[in-house]
Amino acid sequence: MTTSTGTRRDAAQRRPRPVWPPADRSPRAALDLGALPSAPGRARAWTRHILRAWQLAVLSDTAQLVVSELTTNAMLASRRLGRPFIRLMLTRDHGELAIFVHDYCPSAPEPGNAGHGDEHGRGLLLVEAMSSRSGWYVPEDGTGGKVVWATLAS
Repeated sequence: MTTSTGTRRDAAQRRPRPVWPPADRSPRAALDLGALPSAPGRARAWTRHILRAWQLAVLSDTAQLVVSELTTNAMLASRRLGRPFIRLMLTRDHGELAIFVHDYCPSAPEPGNAGHGDEHGRGLLLVEAMSSRSGWYVPEDGTGGKVVWATLAS
């Protein structure tokens, strides 16, 4: 897959979070995870369960891939900083499923510069390709770190 440098820079730029109505109008779910190697697998299983409950099983494969990439990045960033947990949030509204992953690393997410044979470094580019929209923001509640998000049309 050939990607221009411009596309990679765009993926790492800060974008505003999606706008949502008040919490009481849309289904929301949150899962706190330890920043452990098992976190992405647990996040995928939980996402599959939530999407089945919300009757969105048709999005399950794509959502699990996006969740896996975002939680893997969050887990690695949080472990490097000695912050032992991350939070995964799902919400559904306006015909979209939104996936939010909060980690406590203050630096901006940066797409990797993977070469042809590299096994790592493509996660954010994959999320961007699989989602309708994606971005990140700094939480306003004072918790620190960042929230990386992606939406899927439902």
